[in-house]
Amino acid sequence: MFSQVEEETLVEEEVALDAAVSGGWHIVLYNDDHNTFDHVIECLMAYCGHELLQAEQCALIVHTKGKCSVKNGDYDELEPICTALLERDLSAEVEPAG
Repeated sequence: MFSQVEEETLVEEEVALDAAVSGGWHIVLYNDDHNTFDHVIECLMAYCGHELLQAEQCALIVHTKGKCSVKNGDYDELEPICTALLERDLSAEVEPAG
């Protein structure tokens, strides 16, 4: 019926559509080798609205696991926050949840 590539494409499109309809997006913060914990924590508090403990925990997860979802919401809400993080030299992307 469908090739494996066509099926994978359909699944990816369904996931993206589901995320767009449900508001299921998140900002994923990725580890890098040049930002300090303090800088990451300050940015998470300033732009994602994290309390100190939550920002510290996210920074530690990013450091140990390589990435962490730091904020959920609608794409239109998250995109300017992600842009602010990128402008502060953090590695982040808005991605569909799930």
